[in-house]
Amino acid sequence: MEIEMENVDLQQQNRQPPSSSSSSSEEEKETGGFGSYLLGMSSTIASPDEGYLSKNIKEMKLNWMIGFLFVVSFIGLFSIVALRKTMIIDFKLTYPSGNATAHLINSFHTLRGAKIALKQVKALWVSFSISFFWSFFQWFFTGGDNCGFSSFPTFGLKAYANRFYFDFSAVYVGVGMISPYMVNISLLLGSIISWGFMWPLIGKRKGDWYHASLSDSSMRGLQGYKVFISIAMILGDGLYQFCLVVYKSAQAYKIQASHQSSSSVLPVNANGSPPALGAPKISYDDEIRTDTFLKDQIPTKFAIAGYVVLALISTVVLPTIIFKQLKWYYVLLTYIVAPVLAFCNSYGAGLTDWSLASSYGKLGIFVFGAWAGLANGGVIAGLAACGVMMSIVSTASDLMQDFKTGYMTRASPKAMFVSQVVGTAFGCIIGPLVFWVFFKAFPLGKTGSSYHAPYAALYRGIALLGIEGLSCLPKHCVQLCILFFFLPIALNGARDYLKHKNYNAHKYLPNVMSMAIPFYLGPYFAIDMCLGSLILYVWERRNKAQADMLASALASGMICGDGIWSLPASVLSLAGVKAPMCMKFVPGSG
Repeated sequence: MEIEMENVDLQQQNRQPPSSSSSSSEEEKETGGFGSYLLGMSSTIASPDEGYLSKNIKEMKLNWMIGFLFVVSFIGLFSIVALRKTMIIDFKLTYPSGNATAHLINSFHTLRGAKIALKQVKALWVSFSISFFWSFFQWFFTGGDNCGFSSFPTFGLKAYANRFYFDFSAVYVGVGMISPYMVNISLLLGSIISWGFMWPLIGKRKGDWYHASLSDSSMRGLQGYKVFISIAMILGDGLYQFCLVVYKSAQAYKIQASHQSSSSVLPVNANGSPPALGAPKISYDDEIRTDTFLKDQIPTKFAIAGYVVLALISTVVLPTIIFKQLKWYYVLLTYIVAPVLAFCNSYGAGLTDWSLASSYGKLGIFVFGAWAGLANGGVIAGLAACGVMMSIVSTASDLMQDFKTGYMTRASPKAMFVSQVVGTAFGCIIGPLVFWVFFKAFPLGKTGSSYHAPYAALYRGIALLGIEGLSCLPKHCVQLCILFFFLPIALNGARDYLKHKNYNAHKYLPNVMSMAIPFYLGPYFAIDMCLGSLILYVWERRNKAQADMLASALASGMICGDGIWSLPASVLSLAGVKAPMCMKFVPGSG
């Protein structure tokens, strides 16, 4: 149920958020790329007017798609598994979807005599039921484009045009109740800075900074600023945290070695520094969970060796057998930087529940497409690199979500890892087979088809744009990206300095990773999450003991109920059943 972000490019054009019936958006529900970057390689999507067309198309075939998935899908499982303790225990990242799933699982194994547990289960199932039937009720009003409560202009049509509205999503409200206050405040702050000031101001430079004929969804125009500035902020924050973890971990290992310590726990807390003396003790339940989580260790050497071996196999197989346009050193470079990007994506998902796999994939398109060039098959090289990058960062994030679920349910980390491997293997076979049935039965991607595959055309368009390199970006985009790359480094450095000096001001500095996400997506989900924080705050003021006991269970029910509705909604969609009404708001005639 992890909230993911891939259909945003077209949805921003229509000013419609991801459906609240599911916590993941349509384009990134499947990182196999069957409806996006893989189909975008085919002649069905390619235009006859493109140059060097023969080198920039690859027709869909079942054998190479299965082979591609087997080569790239397992590597992400090994990419940051060595940092699972840092992410789950030291950083104490919430991973709201993993947390919600754990509460739902725990509710099935509650002892009858435990009064508190029974209250939590009751709260979970009540909120689950309300959330499910609320999503069902909303469905009746979605019989058209931009219809329903999710497109309700809460603060007026002008604010709605800039994505400032409440979309009545129980998922985001529940996530907001689980996420820390500063994360939600940072999301709202990032929304105000970007959609309240930056994008409207840059939009006024239309005709000067970028061509006046371009739409706001064009990567050559305003969309280019949104995508790359948000990526720059995410990379700046993620790289800072990654380097800090590596540095502190190296220090810890050095201290342990000098004292011949046998402890397996690295003294690294959420800020990458040793825990302070007199820090509050964790609860008994958390002690048991931590002990279980650390007892069944996955050896770091095994994770590193697995990643290296799979990366070497992929480096050989991809360019020599599957994609001739993809040079071996492109693949090798991808696997060198992928663990850092996987850490950034998992860190962001742990804070906000949003996976930004598509952003990293688009970054891969631009880098490797421009490197190869159109004459050397840059479109295929860029799309293939996109697939490799998306597979790694998305799989790593999903695995860390599952580790969070395993931590909360006291499941064996080894069992969770093996289950992921088995599930991934099945997916590498079942996914392409299902796609192949649809591909042979329906005219996917063809003009006039009911299955016109808009994301395949979108990704190919980005690839054609990306082969031009930085020159295709609008004016001052690169300079702004550099500025916003160093902004999180400065803020994080200031926070760590203030904390080192024991100044309480460090608590009030925003989280830049959280600020960056609405730069691209918009403020609507940040408003939902802030409402969740407000509910929790009022609840804690009125009855803190009750809030501490029931808030997580209540939020988990909201997330799970809304997410489960996606199953019957999908069945209705496949059966061709459409909602009977369309609720839409338009400007008045006066």
